[in-house]
Amino acid sequence: MDKQSPVIVDTALKLDAEAMPEEQKFRILKLIIRKRSAQIGGSVAFLLLICAIFGKFLTPYDPFELDTINRLQPPSWQHIMGTDEQGRDVFSRIIFGSRYTVQIMLLTSTIATLGGTLLGMLAAYFGKWVDLLIMQLVDIMLSFPYILLVLAIVAIIGPNLMNAMVAIGIAGIAGFARLTRSTILTVREENFVQAERALGASDIRIMTHTIFPNILAQLVVFLTLRMPISVLSAASLSFIGLGAQPPLPEWGAMLVNSRTFITTSSWVVWAPGMSIFIVVLGINLLGNAIRDVLDPRESMNRA
Repeated sequence: MDKQSPVIVDTALKLDAEAMPEEQKFRILKLIIRKRSAQIGGSVAFLLLICAIFGKFLTPYDPFELDTINRLQPPSWQHIMGTDEQGRDVFSRIIFGSRYTVQIMLLTSTIATLGGTLLGMLAAYFGKWVDLLIMQLVDIMLSFPYILLVLAIVAIIGPNLMNAMVAIGIAGIAGFARLTRSTILTVREENFVQAERALGASDIRIMTHTIFPNILAQLVVFLTLRMPISVLSAASLSFIGLGAQPPLPEWGAMLVNSRTFITTSSWVVWAPGMSIFIVVLGINLLGNAIRDVLDPRESMNRA
């Protein structure tokens, strides 16, 4: 029995450490697609990506071209969303500005996910003074109100769109670090992790090949729910003049430039405002669908 146990342990370890079978991946994808919230949110996300990638070819007018003669024209067949205070076509600026929204979601999510996951894995796996040091840093970050922390970082590195995205990403590290740490504290005590450690696997291999795949679902769910917050934070920074600067057609910057015309030319306000609302709602719906499918408790109920 003793001679066979390493083989049994090794087999179980390989089955657990391997990536999910292709059939299971397609099954999860089908479950997500069947959800109405995922269909709506996915359509919004797909449309946003199309506009971001091909926006230059989809805009009927140059989003930066000034036309003061036709300033503040109401929506018409010629300008379906009207023109702004400089005579620029609002619809063209909304389409072109979608690329900045995608950049905000991708860059802030990358910074927050990579930084937070790395810190959380180090804290949970090694523990002791490493855990104490990292979590004290995380607690300090969480002690600040989120928007105040973002403002402080922007004030240090300077007000522009790139710095705003970096600040939002850094402020989001703490949330990912706490989630990663709490999840790993549970996973690291599982039998398959102990088995791989007993077989002499290195710490790096255990973290990257065994532990990380088992916390990936929670990170994906948290990521999809954090993206809308990043969009709103970037819009807020632009609204107070610390994000995108004129003449960039970033939706938050468009709001701040047009806020004085809200009573006389409301279309220059509701166009970027509704764009932000629709994108945030769509990403939230998609994130909720992914959470419902990847939640272990939901999986047990379906079984």
